[in-house]
Amino acid sequence: MLEQLHQYLKNKGSLSDEELKMIDEVCTFKKLRKKQYLLQEGDVWKLNVFILKGCLRTYRIDDKGIEHILQFATENWWAGDRESYLSGMPSHCNIDALEDSEVLLIKKDDFDGLGKKIPSLTEMVNLVLQRSFNASQNRVHVAISYTAEERYLDFINRYPGIANRVPQSMIASYLGISAETLSRIRTQLSKN
Repeated sequence: MLEQLHQYLKNKGSLSDEELKMIDEVCTFKKLRKKQYLLQEGDVWKLNVFILKGCLRTYRIDDKGIEHILQFATENWWAGDRESYLSGMPSHCNIDALEDSEVLLIKKDDFDGLGKKIPSLTEMVNLVLQRSFNASQNRVHVAISYTAEERYLDFINRYPGIANRVPQSMIASYLGISAETLSRIRTQLSKN
């Protein structure tokens, strides 16, 4: 299980065997059952989570009880609530497993300590955060500029593996459209 994280880290930067061992020492393996929560709204997020296997979703529930999916995360992705992580304030998000999943957990204090000892890890984290920020900006652009059909096509082009793993109702939630609208779009596209 740690070999998968090692491979990911080696692909992102150069870490020595000693540095990888330091990271191993602070990792905790956790299995999640389908529908099991990793974070519930109101809890403070104090982890870095690397997904070994499975699919997680991060979502919020509005005042009307409607679920809004912010992110899906699959193998070799990181998951979490950056706002709660950085502020120490209770999260507005929920994170749960859409499939039986396996993750590695690294506590915030341990991760911060590693960043001080392993400068190349800090550089890697900054690059991951930059890509995440760029993806968020792109998502906002798509949400305010594209039609519902264009948003769906963009999603399946960017994340073809996810589109086949999650229910259509959740994809609709992620896209900010109704399940009925998504069904119409899919029917219309299948005719073309």
